[in-house]
Amino acid sequence: MEQTYRLSIGGMSCAGCVAAVEDALRAAPGVTEATVNLAERTAQVRSTADVAAIIKAVAAAGYEAAELKSLETEQSEREAQEAAWYRKLLRKAAAAAAIGFPLMIAEMSGWLPTIQESPAFWLATGVVTLAVMIYSGGRFFTGAWKSFTRHNANMDTLIAMGTGAAWLYSMAVVFAPDAVPVLAQHAYFEAATMIIALINFGAALETRARGKTSEAIRRLIGLQPKTARVVRNGKELDVPIAEVGLNETLRVRPGERIPVDGVIMEGHSLVDESMVSGEPLPVAKQCSDEVVGGTVNGSGTFLYRATRIGKDTVLAQIIDMVRQAQASKPAIGRLVDRVAGVFVPTVLIVAVITFLLWYNLGPDPRVSFAIVATMTVLIIACPCALGLATPISIMVGVGKAAEHGVLIRNGDALQQAGRLTTVVLDKTGTVTEGKPRVTAIVTVNLFDEAQALAIAAALETGSEHPLAAAVIAAARERGLALPKVERFEAVSGRGVRAQVDGRTALLGNQRFLEENGINVMAQQADAERLAAEASTPVYLAVDGAVAALLGISDPAKADSYEAIARLHAEGMKVVMITGDHRTTAEAVARRMGIDEVFAEVLPQHKAEKVAELQGRGETVGMVGDGINDAPALARADVGFAIGGGTDIAIESADVTLMRGSLHGVADAIAVSKATVRNIKQNLFGAFVYNTLGIPVAAGALYPLLGLLLNPMIAGAAMALSSVTVVSNANRLRHFHAAREPRS
Repeated sequence: MEQTYRLSIGGMSCAGCVAAVEDALRAAPGVTEATVNLAERTAQVRSTADVAAIIKAVAAAGYEAAELKSLETEQSEREAQEAAWYRKLLRKAAAAAAIGFPLMIAEMSGWLPTIQESPAFWLATGVVTLAVMIYSGGRFFTGAWKSFTRHNANMDTLIAMGTGAAWLYSMAVVFAPDAVPVLAQHAYFEAATMIIALINFGAALETRARGKTSEAIRRLIGLQPKTARVVRNGKELDVPIAEVGLNETLRVRPGERIPVDGVIMEGHSLVDESMVSGEPLPVAKQCSDEVVGGTVNGSGTFLYRATRIGKDTVLAQIIDMVRQAQASKPAIGRLVDRVAGVFVPTVLIVAVITFLLWYNLGPDPRVSFAIVATMTVLIIACPCALGLATPISIMVGVGKAAEHGVLIRNGDALQQAGRLTTVVLDKTGTVTEGKPRVTAIVTVNLFDEAQALAIAAALETGSEHPLAAAVIAAARERGLALPKVERFEAVSGRGVRAQVDGRTALLGNQRFLEENGINVMAQQADAERLAAEASTPVYLAVDGAVAALLGISDPAKADSYEAIARLHAEGMKVVMITGDHRTTAEAVARRMGIDEVFAEVLPQHKAEKVAELQGRGETVGMVGDGINDAPALARADVGFAIGGGTDIAIESADVTLMRGSLHGVADAIAVSKATVRNIKQNLFGAFVYNTLGIPVAAGALYPLLGLLLNPMIAGAAMALSSVTVVSNANRLRHFHAAREPRS
C-alpha cells in the first residue's frame, strides 16, 4: 500500500545537496515520487516501502533524515484500529444474540411449534443460524481448523465442536425427525448462537480492557509539548512539534518542557530530568550538554540544537519500550487450553467409539440410537463450564484484591502474581517516601542546631533546588525565625553564598567549600558516615569556617522493612533498582534487608535488568512509581505501581497499590494464590463433570438400567455444571489475606 511520508533532512546546504538527496530517495526500493525542499530542509516521499528503508537510503547518501510525524498522530492511528476491532466484536455479539436470545425465550415459554408441526420454520431457523455462526463465529471454526492441522486443541476447538455439533444435530433432526426417538426430537439452534454471542461479548470486553493500556502511551505523549519555539532567519516562531526539523535552533524559556532532544548552544539552567532518571534532584545544564525532550526546564533560559526528533527522541524510545514490553509479555499458561489439549481429543475419541458401539451392538433402530448418543456426548461436552472456570474466579479475585487496596488490571496479572520468585523495587517513592528531609545536623565551632539550620534555611530561600525545600521545611517545622539575607548568589551544581546578618555564609557540597578556600577535612568522617546512612552531606560555612554539616536523605517508608520481610517469608527474592549512587543505594538496601541492588541504572536499563533477571529463570514482579519505571513495569511478568505515583506508571502496570504500601504486593500475591487454587478447583470440577457425564451420555447406564441420556437433559446438566463453577468461585468472597496492608 502506497503512503506519503514527510522527512526532515539534515546536512543539506545547496542545490547540489537537494539533487543528491532526491536521487537517493528515487533510487530507494518502493519509492514512486520524491520532492526535496531546501528552504524547509524537508522531503515529501510517496512509497510502498517502510519509512525506515527510506531513511536508510538518505543516510547511505551521507545525509540525516527523520520522519516528521507527531507521536500523538501515530497513537491516534493505533487507537483507531483497536476501537474498530472492539466495535466489530460487539456487532458480532449483537448479531448472534439477536437470533439466540429470542429463540431461547420462546423455547422456554413453549411458544414455538414442534419440528413435526412446522419443519419449514425450523429449516429457516437453521439457515439463519448458520449465517450467524459464519458471521459471528467464523474465527472460532477457522482457529479450530488451524489448531487441528497443528495436531493440538484449544478453546476454539471446544467452541467450534460444541456449537457445530449442536447445529449439525439440530439440522439432522429437522430433515429426519423420525430417525431419532421422540424425546430426542429437539433443535439446539439457540444454544449454538448464544454461546457464540457470549464469547464474542467477552472478547469485546477484553479488547476494551486491553485498550486501556494505551492510556499510559497517551500520558507519555502528553509530556511532549504540542508546540516548540524555533529560531528561523533570526526570528523566533512557535510551530507544531511535528514541524521541528533536525539541527534546528530552539529556545526554551523558564518552566517550559523541552520539545525534542538536543544539545545546548547558549545559556544554562537546572533541568528536572526525573522523567528519565527517576531522581528528584534537577540537573545543572550548560553549553554542550545534552537535553531530553519532555523534561522540564527550571528558571533559566537557553538555546539548543535539535539532534533527535519524532521517533528518535528518548521519549519516543520510552514509549516504544512500553509498547514492546507489553507485547512481549510471556504468555500465561492457559489452564483451560492445557485441559482442552487432553479433553478435546478424548471427547472426539469417545464420540467415535460411542457411535461404533451403538451401531454394532445397540438395539434397533441402531442408527438412531447411535446418532442420539453421539450427539449427546458432544453436546454435554460443550465448553460452558470450562469456559467459565477461569474468568469467573478472576472476576471475584479482582474484587477481593480491590478490598485490600490492590487494583488489578487484567486476569493474567492475577494468575501470574502467585508465581513470582523475584520482586524488584524501585527506590525513590517506592521503598522511600520520595521527599528529601533533613535527617541529621552536625554542628561545629559553638553553633547550635537551631542557629545553623536558620542560617542554612535563610540561604536556601532564594534557591529552587529540592534539597533547599527540605532545609526550609525543617526550619519551618521548628518554628525558626530566618535572618536577613543580602547579596545572594547561586552557583550552579555547587551551592549558594550570601551575606547573612552581615556575615559571609556558604551552603553547598564539599567541592564548593574547597573552591572557596574552606578546609573540610575535620568533617570528612561525619560526611562519610552520613553517606553510609543514605544521606547527602551538605556543608554550611560562616566567615570562612565550617559551621555545620547537614544530612539530607529520602527516608524509607515506615512499613517498608516489614513488607519486605513479609515478601521474604513468602519465599521471594527482593531486588532494589535505582538511578541513585551505589553508596546510597547499598545503605538503603542494608537497612531494609534487600537481597540484591542495581544502582546508577537509567530507565532503559531498568527494563533490561528486569529482562536479565527473567533470563536467569526468575518470574519477576516490578514495583515502581515514576514515569521512568514505565518500561520496566511493562516488561516485568507483573508490574506493580504505587498508587501515589505518576499516572503513567499506574497505566503501564498490571497492578496498582492504592494505599502506597509495599504490603499491597504481598496481599496481591496472597489473593493470586487463592484465586489460582479456585480456578484449579473449577477446572477439576468441570473435568469431573465431563468424566462422569460423558459416559452416561454415551449410554453407559443403558445395559444396566435401560436409561439413555436425552440431549435436552445433557443441556440441563451442562447448565448445572456452570452453576457449580460459579458457586465455587463465590467462595473466594470470604477470603482474607493473612495481614492487612497499613494505610
